[in-house]
Amino acid sequence: MNIYCAGAIRGDSRFQSYYCEIVNYLASLGHNSFSEMNCDFRSSILLSDDEIFKRDIWWLENSEMLIAEVSGPSLGVGFEIAYALYKKKIPVLAVYNSVVGTISGMIKGCSSSMLTVKTYSNLEELKEIVYSFISKEKK
Repeated sequence: MNIYCAGAIRGDSRFQSYYCEIVNYLASLGHNSFSEMNCDFRSSILLSDDEIFKRDIWWLENSEMLIAEVSGPSLGVGFEIAYALYKKKIPVLAVYNSVVGTISGMIKGCSSSMLTVKTYSNLEELKEIVYSFISKEKK
């Protein structure tokens, strides 16, 4: 399955390690994850802003779902979530670490049936949430 993975790159990047763990976990399950991260915390390819936009929209258009790490605020991730929900109409999982307390009201308050918002405390819990979401959406 093609799964778009979103996480803060230029925004609050304190939780990038969890974003990377999601990408690696999806690969271990045999899924193709579209992600800007190559998990060494640098963009995999240096692109212009226009090229990033076009690439990410192509990835979204060719994905069956989106999984977003939203612990750190990011305008880009918010845009990608809205695009996935309201333009592409694919399911979205937004996860955030319990240490942040709360996340954007635009995400937490969204009533779309296509959006699932979950909090996690550790890596194992994060993996369980991701696995459960994918299993539910594949049916």
